[in-house]
Amino acid sequence: MISVVQDTRRRVARGSTTMSLSLHRRARRSRAGFSLAELMVVIVILGLIATFVVPNLLDRLTFAQKKKAEMDIAALEQAIDTYAIENGGRYPDDLQILVTPDDNGRTFLKGFTTVPNDPWNNPYVFEPASGGSTPKIISFGKDGQPGGEGDDADIDNFSMRNKEK
Repeated sequence: MISVVQDTRRRVARGSTTMSLSLHRRARRSRAGFSLAELMVVIVILGLIATFVVPNLLDRLTFAQKKKAEMDIAALEQAIDTYAIENGGRYPDDLQILVTPDDNGRTFLKGFTTVPNDPWNNPYVFEPASGGSTPKIISFGKDGQPGGEGDDADIDNFSMRNKEK
């Protein structure tokens, strides 16, 4: 009699385990993935977000590149002025002298071992002083060519000074 009771308990326990496992599997299968409609909604939302975000990011990148060029030109101009002060009012003939250590190991362009390029990886153009004028430092903008408008506009120390006035 004891063995029949134990056997019945075992069968009931196995049956409930099997039943709960099959219900669990069915429930998991019905929740396994996303429907096509849900995926399409997510894709449309991501597309809408991208149409607003990407143009703003590109505008900010362009703004940052122009500001970096202005900051570099201002640093170069300050180094040129310091050079002129320490050399009896004589301006340098090229920008390379600003990063060349003097007899005391000092350079005029602090924090640089070489003359920096502009944000578009073009070298800054240096026009030495002539006839009592001050030197001109130019970045030709994104296109690297003289002239231009918008992103391709030239940036130089003279126009920066005129903009401040």
